[in-house]
Amino acid sequence: MQYETITYSETSGLGLITLDRPEVMNALSTQMRAELTHAVKAAGQSARALVLTGTGRAFCSGQDLGDRANIGNIDLERTLRDEYEPLLRAIYDCPIPTISAVNGTAAGAGANLALAADVVIAAQSASFIQAFTRIGLIPDAGGTYWLPRQIGAARAMGAALFADKISADQAASWGMIYESIPDAAFAAHWQARAAHLANGPTVALKGVKTAIRASFTNTLDQQLTLEAQLQGACGQTHDFKEGVIAFLEKRPAQFEGR
Repeated sequence: MQYETITYSETSGLGLITLDRPEVMNALSTQMRAELTHAVKAAGQSARALVLTGTGRAFCSGQDLGDRANIGNIDLERTLRDEYEPLLRAIYDCPIPTISAVNGTAAGAGANLALAADVVIAAQSASFIQAFTRIGLIPDAGGTYWLPRQIGAARAMGAALFADKISADQAASWGMIYESIPDAAFAAHWQARAAHLANGPTVALKGVKTAIRASFTNTLDQQLTLEAQLQGACGQTHDFKEGVIAFLEKRPAQFEGR
């Protein structure tokens, strides 16, 4: 696919998707959603870690509402089912670790796109806004799924009802995101974090994702069984053997993702 609303690059096992419509704060158009879905799936097949970030002063301002004359003709249910769901599933099902590097405002569906990644790292000046009730809607794009799990029902309800701007520092203190980083250090920090994952034990990292997600619905016995199964698979990898040898030799491990 020829990308026009995003850019994609892959270097040393790291895939980088950049939302690239800065003139509209990277608002999500039909074309952008299709391109994002394609790029995420492609990265999952060839990269060892994936980063999503934005160009300009915003990460993503949410749904591109377009011309006001067409507002009454928007079929939001169809848009969510046919365009957002495939994108969100692609991110959630991506077999490699995913990072949202939130460089600025993440509003509405843009906030929930960011929260769909495994790890969210934000610049300190960034913010998250569940802006939906400001235009008479409910949170979508997975917002009613991610938020209660990340910050609890009380905070999720308040964030959704009041549509307050939540700073990166507040989001980090609530557990909505992993880290809030001073702007001057932000780019270097997320790049180092991403490189760490791209150079990590890929099978083990996939197992971490599987185990933690399953824990929300598994019983203790089911979770212990899953842990044993996943650990057994990790124990058969080249990276496990390399990790042990590196530990004994007191040197950094050189993982190959296998």
